[in-house]
Amino acid sequence: MSTEPLRCAGALIVDDDGRLFFQRRSADRRLFPNCWDIVGGHLEPGEEVDDALRREVTEETGWTVSHVLGPVGEYRYVGDDGLPRVESDWLVRVDGDLARPRLEAGKHTEFRWLRADELAVLDEHRDVNDGLIRRIAEEAFAALRSIGL
Repeated sequence: MSTEPLRCAGALIVDDDGRLFFQRRSADRRLFPNCWDIVGGHLEPGEEVDDALRREVTEETGWTVSHVLGPVGEYRYVGDDGLPRVESDWLVRVDGDLARPRLEAGKHTEFRWLRADELAVLDEHRDVNDGLIRRIAEEAFAALRSIGL
């Protein structure tokens, strides 16, 4: 068994109003059940971060990445399964009907577009000491401001 952390890619999808897209994980998911999350997942063997980012956006929403606007950050954490992960998150724009994502059946149950002042909802069903998804969202909004969006 590898001792290397699992590599992940995450997309913070931005709409024309400067809001970010979040989706709720289904209640029966092993990791972070019933929690709000960004689009993303593990890299496949031999896959580059950019390719994984694009693949995950299409798999989880049906949309296509049109522009990678810039990095949000790299995050290290240990999931509920005890496995360490390194996640690289990016601000992206997508093509598709933003009012009608095609959520992955069985994996996600609902979605929301949030403004910077609406991030408290991201703490629902999360351990009080976790706060990772909210911190990622706050850093994504800071990155958006830094590029003038």
